[in-house]
Amino acid sequence: MTDDAETLRVRALLTLTTARDRTTLLTSCVEDPDLTAQHSPLMSPLVWDLAHIGNQEELWLLRGVAGREAMRPEIDGLYDAFEHPRAERPKLPLLPPDEARRYAAEVRGRVLDLLEGTAFHGTRLTEAGFAFGMIAQHEQQHDETMLITHQLRTGPQALTAPDPAPAPLYTGPAEVLVPGGPFMMGTSDEPWALDNERPAHRREVAPFYIDTAPVTNEAYQEFIEDGGYWLDQWWAPAGWDYIRQHNIDAPLFWRRDGNQWLRRRFGVTETVPPDEPVVHVSWYEADAYARWARRRLPTEAEWEKAARHDPTTDRSMRYPWGDADPAPEHANLGQRHLRPAPAGSYPEGESPLGVRQLIGDVWEWTASDFQPYPGFEAFPYKEYSEVFFGPEHKVLRGGSFAVDAVACRGTFRNWDYPIRRQIFSGFRTARSAEGV
Repeated sequence: MTDDAETLRVRALLTLTTARDRTTLLTSCVEDPDLTAQHSPLMSPLVWDLAHIGNQEELWLLRGVAGREAMRPEIDGLYDAFEHPRAERPKLPLLPPDEARRYAAEVRGRVLDLLEGTAFHGTRLTEAGFAFGMIAQHEQQHDETMLITHQLRTGPQALTAPDPAPAPLYTGPAEVLVPGGPFMMGTSDEPWALDNERPAHRREVAPFYIDTAPVTNEAYQEFIEDGGYWLDQWWAPAGWDYIRQHNIDAPLFWRRDGNQWLRRRFGVTETVPPDEPVVHVSWYEADAYARWARRRLPTEAEWEKAARHDPTTDRSMRYPWGDADPAPEHANLGQRHLRPAPAGSYPEGESPLGVRQLIGDVWEWTASDFQPYPGFEAFPYKEYSEVFFGPEHKVLRGGSFAVDAVACRGTFRNWDYPIRRQIFSGFRTARSAEGV
């Protein structure tokens, strides 16, 4: 056993354990009726996510890496995300909570035994522990999905977490100039990067300005008070039709109470904090705000250049602050808090150009459709990325407070329909820098 192999083993064990601890928290803080209920047609019952996590782990690690026979082949179809839409899953003969827990635990026990003897080479799945990293990311992505379900459920508060530390009022520049020129976008050497992040390729970007921090609730309220939801001039036609059809006049979970705005956050009603990044807005809402502000959403390439490019070394870094893994002083990640930190927080996590909060807090909508990079190759299955490519999905970047560090990098790409609002999505704006 080499030191490198042992390092990979420890990393895989840590990330798998961290994910399972979070899954346990999210599925043990409510009673069984809340686990089997569907709290929104947009989401699965929590118990489906729990067994699906175990089933995917069995499929890729025990069957895929180790070549073992299926433990429970009869349930594969029940937990195939492409076979059954979320709205239909409560009608399926799902494993009840206790049985789902036992199944996921038995799979994990066998996986930990497998991990002890795995050689981290020989196939693309095992190289550098990719399959273990993929499964840890998959579980954390479903943990984020389950946290969204917790936000959508009604009833008393089930989750608690400390608030982010108070941050000094940010008084720096409102926007930052990102110089024009080429940079390397994507990655070819991040061992656990997923297929849509690959390969690294040269991308030319014209100079532009980008907001130093995400757009805040206070700024977004100005858009609302100026009639932003009632003036079609700011909206893409499909967005205007959607908000009118669904009577949308504020971010999801907001309601007006006299002269103030309130929001519901994980079972608690509170005044909307003015200095936090706005969250639970669709792409259409973000795009309309940007137009109202006489700005625009950044493209995906612009966002990544602002987040990764170091003009001093002309190198693309893993994160805005460098190549080191995220630490608490860098970003708000991992459900450590249940809300975004005030705009302008985490100065130690800013990019070389001075852009803040590019990682964590809120997913940031970009102007770009979700498309493959030049030279894209689906791996290990087309259904992770390839089937979603096209103009129907918009790209989000940067992660949120609900995202674990294992599933968040400067190259990580998320995507969703432009109508989606239940996700932990916000945005920042940009403008072109003519003549710079």
